[in-house]
Order: sequence, then structure tokens, then C-alpha cells
Amino acid sequence: MTLVGWAQIALVLGAVLALAVPAGRWLAALATGRLGPLARLDAAILRAAGVDAAQGQDWRGYLLAMLACNAAGFALLYAILRLQGVLPLNPQGFDGVPPWLALNTAVSFVTNTNWQAYSGEAAMSHLSQMAGLAVQNFLSAATGIALAFAVSRAFAGGGLRALGNFWADATRVTLWLLLPVSLVAALAFVAMGVPQTLAASAEATTLEGARQAIALGPVAFQLAIKHLGTNGGGFFGVNSLHPYEGPSALATALQIVLQAVIPFALCLAFGRLVGDRRPGRALLAVMVGFVLAGTLAVYAAEAAGNPLHLAAGLDPALGNMEGKDVRFGQALAALFTATTTGASCGAVNAMFDSFTPLGGLVPLFLIQLGEVLPGGVGSGLYGMLVFALLSVFVAGLMVGRTPEYLGKKVQAREIKLAMLAVLVLPATILGLAAVSMVLPMATASIPGAGPHGLTEMLYAYSSAAGNNGSAFGGLAADTPWLDGTLALAMMLGRFAFVVPVLAIAGSLAAKPRMPEGPGTLPAHGPLFAGLLAGVILILGGLQFLPSLALGPVAEHVVMRAGQTF
Repeated sequence: MTLVGWAQIALVLGAVLALAVPAGRWLAALATGRLGPLARLDAAILRAAGVDAAQGQDWRGYLLAMLACNAAGFALLYAILRLQGVLPLNPQGFDGVPPWLALNTAVSFVTNTNWQAYSGEAAMSHLSQMAGLAVQNFLSAATGIALAFAVSRAFAGGGLRALGNFWADATRVTLWLLLPVSLVAALAFVAMGVPQTLAASAEATTLEGARQAIALGPVAFQLAIKHLGTNGGGFFGVNSLHPYEGPSALATALQIVLQAVIPFALCLAFGRLVGDRRPGRALLAVMVGFVLAGTLAVYAAEAAGNPLHLAAGLDPALGNMEGKDVRFGQALAALFTATTTGASCGAVNAMFDSFTPLGGLVPLFLIQLGEVLPGGVGSGLYGMLVFALLSVFVAGLMVGRTPEYLGKKVQAREIKLAMLAVLVLPATILGLAAVSMVLPMATASIPGAGPHGLTEMLYAYSSAAGNNGSAFGGLAADTPWLDGTLALAMMLGRFAFVVPVLAIAGSLAAKPRMPEGPGTLPAHGPLFAGLLAGVILILGGLQFLPSLALGPVAEHVVMRAGQTF
């Protein structure tokens, strides 16, 4: 680790936090509909679309509207992928996507996972990229933020029957946040050298004199929204390691800023919506603390390097550079890794399969902690609020009184629903991974033996259920079994989690908001932040520690004994 590396990390995180303040202010305005000079235009657009923003929906109505929107998005994307071979804007002449892969991909992009069992430049036409994948990048991100608005409103008032209007929320988020910011970011990426063209490829002559076709396409706009919406994936198979997606350290820094700013800003927006900015800052502090801890852990593990390489006489100062871009180094790779897996963005700028075992453990564990650190756009906030309810419940058990959070009594119904939501992730990950590790048709996809193979399988289902979408690498995922079960994990991780969360919001919204009493645990300050961080760690550790011990921890032990996989 170097001073220059830490300076890079500090500058990028400082930029994220600085931008999160005005972004939080704007997100709060979108949630309340106070759009200033845009109000008339917004009202005209909603009226033309047949949406009455004043017509509120209870939690069931909000849930059904969200599910209907996502079901329509899935059907449209699946049709585009299957019919790709006969649709226009296909200069490469790609055939339609096979049924299982089309199912997996459509579910992946609708659920904000963006898991890719294919290489984009070798499988997807320009139409599929633009009208299919990019559109779902917007809609899935807008869905997450809209759900965060609905849950936030439940804490903001008392005696409420409605959580807002899903159609109005999703439209406003798309039109007045995601679209304009993506446009500006895309133009910035173009200026940095990222292609944005309908051409299929460029011809180049290599140093040996051979002719090579370099894939091109509408990359910049897809790159902008996939990071801003914490969607992940990529136009190219290797994501930001490709020189057209990661042309410079500045472009990499901008990608980190985009994928972290909205999840952080939503905490500040939550504080504004509930009328007390301190609880939002407490949530933000926990998120930032985990991002810093994850960055430190990856940076330290990769800077220490592989002891087998050091024994062979390699320079210790180099650390482990395998799978990383020498232009970015270990510092930006560590920060990118912590934010992309903590923020539910599956894009990568380094190959986790080439990390040291402990370096690879960190992104896996960040996903397994619930994708709340800071989590996806919207999903990170409402996931963190579930943990906040569990934290005040634990505190209530300690002092023997009914727990409260922001003036709302947290009772048995809310805690049962919260536990139901929290258990979705481990049940899905561990259940499907366990079955896959004993089925020959699944284990045939694992190229490596021993604990590394277990880590690859465990990471795949963790990434799918956590709606992250990043891949550990090495796993041959495009098989009917993995395409189908990973799609199932994505749907459970997204929608089976959302149902109890919205039910909690509906229950809390109907309750009156009471003033804090002398026995109330303040939802801010070091004590609450420490309790919240502890609950997140304990739940993650107790559920996943045994599997981690058999995977990356065991691999680290045998690596030190001289064995690799």
C-alpha cells in the first residue's frame, strides 16, 4: 500500500460524499414532488401518460404496480433477445439468443442484477443493447428508488393509508434524475475515449501485420446508466477492464462516483423526508465505514501478494497484480471492488478470480451482508432500514421495552416480516449452492477443484440473490441448470425481499408517529451506528461463516502451505 494509492481513494470517496449532498436534496424533492420550475412540465407528462400523482396507493397497490411494470419489462426484453436475429440494428448478424440464456438475461436486467453469462460484444446486437438492456437499466434503477421513496414515506408521517404512486415515482426518477445525469456522464465518457457509434467494428493492423476487427457500438450511454443505476454488467465481456469501457484512471474514478453517489445520497434524502437529518447521516456513516473497511481489506490483501510468488523471487513491492490493469493499480481496483460489490453494481475493473483468497473473500462477504453497504439504488436504503428495525428490536430486548424507530412502535408483525426478508438471501444462496455442489451437471461448470471451486459456485449464487451481477470468474455459467437456478435466485433476491419490506412499510405508515421518550434509543449517534453495524456483521457472519471457512479461508490456508487451485 502506498500514500499515492490512499490519496486516490480519499479523492474519489471525497467526490462521492460531496456530490451526495446536493443529490440527496434533489432526491427528497423528487419524493415529495416539489420540482420547482419543472413542476408544470412534470404534471403535463404525467397527465399525458394517464397518471394521477395525487392518487395514492397502499402497499399492496404499490407492490402490484411495481410487479406489473417489471413483468412487462421482462416480456419485452425476452422477446427482443429471442428475435434478435430478425430485428434491425444488428450489423454483426447475431442470431437470436437461446431460450435459457434469454430467460436468464431478461430476469437479470429486470431485477437490477445484470448477471452476464455471455460476452456482450459477441452475443448482443446494437438494438438488444440499446432498446433492451439499456432500457431495463433505467427501469430497474427507477424501481429501486421508487421503492425507497415508498418505504421512507412510511416513517415520515403517521396514520397514512398510501405510500405514494409507483407510476409517478418511477417516471420522475427516470426523467429528472437518471436520464439527464446519464446523458452528461455519457458525453464525459465519450470525451475520455469511450465509443458511442452504431458501427460494428474497427479494423486495425497488429504489430505482426495481421488484420484485427475491434468490436464497437453504443458503449458510452450504456456505461453511464449501468453505473449510475448500480446495474453493472457491461457492453464488453470484461467490463471496465476493456480499454473502451475503462480508457483511463479518470474514467474509472468517474464510474466509482456514479455507482456510489445515489445509494449514499438516498440516506441523506431519507433524513430530509423524515424531518430529522441525523438518522440519515447515521445510516450513511455505517455505509461509508463498511466501504472503507472493505477497501482496506482488499488493498492490504492484494498489496501483500501471494507468498508463493514472493518465494519465487518476485519483487514484494509489486504485490498481486494478476487480473488488474497496470494503469489503475491496486488502490483503484480495491476501491472499485468494494463499491461495486457493496453497491450492488456488477461491473468490475479487476478479475476477482485472480485475487488472493482473502482479497476475493471481501467482495463475496460484502454481497452476503445483504447488499446494503451501500447497496443498490433504493434497495440499499430499504434493506438498511430493515436492519435498523432489527437493531432497535435487539436494543428493546436489552432494556425490556417496546422498540421504537423514528417515533414508530416496532411490534411483532414488523419484526417477523423483517426476519422473513433477511432470511431470503441465506436461504436462496446456501440452498441453491448446496444443491449445485452435489449435482454433476452443475459441478461440470467448475474448472477448478478444491475450495476455489466452492468459492466460484458460492459467489455465483451470492451475486445472483444479492442482485449484484459480478462474477468471480472461471465458472461456465451458460448451462440450462445455472441459467435457470441463477434466474430463480435473482427473482427471489429482488421480489421475495420486496414483498415483506413493503408490508412493513404499510404497517408502519398506518401507525401514529410518537415523540421520543426517555427510554427511546436515539436513531443516530455512535451508539446506534455501532449497534447497526454489529447486527449486520453478526447476521452475515453467523449465516455465511461456515461456507466462507470452507471456501476462501481454506484456500488461503493451503496456499500458505504451497498448494494452489
